[in-house]
Amino acid sequence: MKQASKIMIMLVILISCVGCDQVTKSIARQNLANGEPLSFLGNTFRFQYIENPGAFLSLGAGAHEQTRFLIFTVLTGLFLAGIMCYLVFSRKVGRTEVIAISLVAGGGIANLIDRVFNHGRVIDFMNMGIGPVRTGIFNVADVAIMFGTLWLFTLLVKKRETGGLVGR
Repeated sequence: MKQASKIMIMLVILISCVGCDQVTKSIARQNLANGEPLSFLGNTFRFQYIENPGAFLSLGAGAHEQTRFLIFTVLTGLFLAGIMCYLVFSRKVGRTEVIAISLVAGGGIANLIDRVFNHGRVIDFMNMGIGPVRTGIFNVADVAIMFGTLWLFTLLVKKRETGGLVGR
């Protein structure tokens, strides 16, 4: 795949992920921050505003502020820069891999923006479940990260099964 094509796909996905995430977080902040959770479909889907200082499922939220900054801001930023460089300069990645990895990077960048401009916290506002079985509270960036990760995992499993290149 040509480098210019990879960069164009990356930019479209990164801008879309970051844009959608930041717009929805702004709406959540304006409409949910000081109110009660909003429930839909018999409480299957709920909008509930929180500012998460940790990672997925608040992992690391209790760590010292400097430790959280180092891990969730500095190391995450370096990791994201690394995977984007890999996408741009690697000749081994195909179109579907570029899309999957760009989704992970786009979600990561969107959450990183929150950490930088929101005192190390990420705005989360969506929750799903049935009865007592519920997800953690998440945001649009988290959906992009999870979808990209699952897609990439599927591609890697297919590549391993076929012993060749998939998604080129």
